[in-house]
Amino acid sequence: MAQSEDLSRRDLARIAGAAGAAIAGAKLATGPAILKVRAATEQVKYGMIGTGSRGAYLLKHLTSVDNGHCTALCDLNQTALDEAAVTIGTNPKKYLDYRELLADKDVDAVLIAVPLYRHFPITKDALQAGKQVFCEKSLVFKPEEVHALRTLASEHSKQTLQVGLQRRYSHYYQAVKDMIDKGMLGNVTHIHAQWHRNPGWTMKEGGKSNPKNWRLFREYSGGLTAELGSHQIDVAEWFFGSRPDFVMGLGGLDTWKDGRDINDNIQLIYQFPGGRKLTYSAITTNAHLPLFGSARPEFGEVIMGTAGAVEITVGDGQKTMPTALWYKEATPTTVTAGHEKAEPTKAGATFALAGPTKGIPIYLPENEVNWEKDSFLDRESKLGRRWLYSKGVIVPEETRNPVETELESFFNDAKTGARPKADVEIGLADSTTVILSNLAMDENRRVYFSEIDKMGLGSSSPASPSGAAAVTKRA
Repeated sequence: MAQSEDLSRRDLARIAGAAGAAIAGAKLATGPAILKVRAATEQVKYGMIGTGSRGAYLLKHLTSVDNGHCTALCDLNQTALDEAAVTIGTNPKKYLDYRELLADKDVDAVLIAVPLYRHFPITKDALQAGKQVFCEKSLVFKPEEVHALRTLASEHSKQTLQVGLQRRYSHYYQAVKDMIDKGMLGNVTHIHAQWHRNPGWTMKEGGKSNPKNWRLFREYSGGLTAELGSHQIDVAEWFFGSRPDFVMGLGGLDTWKDGRDINDNIQLIYQFPGGRKLTYSAITTNAHLPLFGSARPEFGEVIMGTAGAVEITVGDGQKTMPTALWYKEATPTTVTAGHEKAEPTKAGATFALAGPTKGIPIYLPENEVNWEKDSFLDRESKLGRRWLYSKGVIVPEETRNPVETELESFFNDAKTGARPKADVEIGLADSTTVILSNLAMDENRRVYFSEIDKMGLGSSSPASPSGAAAVTKRA
């Protein structure tokens, strides 16, 4: 956050000392990970299918996850494949055909990070090969795949199938969900989410023939809704505890006239049961985020209830980590059972402007001082950071990237058979929302979520709501 303007010279002197301890502590907490060496029997042997931009990102974080061991990699691009092998550093076998990787008996689990239009075919083959599966979002691309994967997953119920919705694994998002469930925000009626970039995806040389441009064409991609919005749509479905009733939207290809056929800006409104609403915005001409004192760019969510609000973001996982601020309502309202009537908790005029409120940092367990176990430096670091938080100079951040947490959790679940936090039903609900959102914009109408029940049935290759045709070439 921006530094408070009313800090005194004494405050600034204290900041200098406290910041030194905080920085020292941060270096201790976020420095190179020293991983214990697990026995081979404790590690899940996995292969990565797709070593492009997302696969390479996952592999970097997998070097900090100690309960999985990479034994194989697959990609059509030999250069990307070779670079990925160097990144993971485990001397994995390298394949150009993913079916050969799936046939490898030294691979127990697969991570799928290929373009969206290939998610379902490869996930299907992986499940049928007996593998544990982690697939990046969106889980599926077309309506018929929603139904087919639900049936397939039930036939392979003893295998783990997890989707890459990492906010479900963030301690901050879990804490805010707990606040909602405990009524600390009152009746949560609205969520606003945005992911704004400038310029967003740029067209590489070669246009549609260049595989790196796949996100820009409906034949392969669900556009901004799938690649960005799916994460934040999932947050709303999680926090509201339900799927939407219907969606309306407006999208356009208004700025980037470079041959792409996906929208370069979208605006969506979702109505959930009880009249609750999510408004969502993704644009590619400005990256401003009006949250956290404008100290963060691009993406975040505001959770708004009758007793308070929370600003939250997962961060970029590199320079910034997940954080949240809680704003209490100056004149909160109480809502009776059934939400039939809302009454102000304070008497007074029917309308009055409340004074500004200051965001309250939300402390996670790692922010708390353990007077018995923490070292002197750890205690001073935590106290220093908490003082800086109280002044609004910085905000507390999660100490670990949720991507690493979700990957570690995947391997644990693959070992124990536990149900993932982001399981197949969550992934299919999220994919359904993406599909119907694109349909709402394409057909300029209100689309009801019950429509998915009949979509994609009775046809081997119906047109996708996002305009995608069936594509059969390999990843």
